[in-house]
Amino acid sequence: MHSKPNISEAEWKIMKLLWKKAPQPAFDLIQQLSQTGDWSPRTVKTLLNRLLKKGALKHETYKNLYLYSPAVEEADCVKAETESFLDQVFDGSLSSMMLHFAQNQKMSRQEIQELKDILNRMDGGDE
Repeated sequence: MHSKPNISEAEWKIMKLLWKKAPQPAFDLIQQLSQTGDWSPRTVKTLLNRLLKKGALKHETYKNLYLYSPAVEEADCVKAETESFLDQVFDGSLSSMMLHFAQNQKMSRQEIQELKDILNRMDGGDE
């Protein structure tokens, strides 16, 4: 699949379940989602059909069940979503986004050190 499907917030919840374990029938997904919120079987089935049409899911038939599996990789969808967010909110500027989060979010010493390490590796530094 060349372009990544545009996945809604509700559809992400289904995809995350299927990226953790696949294939799964609709019944199992309905059971899991009903534990975390007000998900009706009809809603889950509607979202599954949307994800199939978008090319994000595929299915196989086993006896009288449809078994759903992701048709796209989680990392690819996360990358596409991140790029979309970056473009939409920060005009594509990674440094603006990082500055915003660094100034507005509390970070532990460990997180700060991890960020420094990443930036040093990107810069080719060895501090």
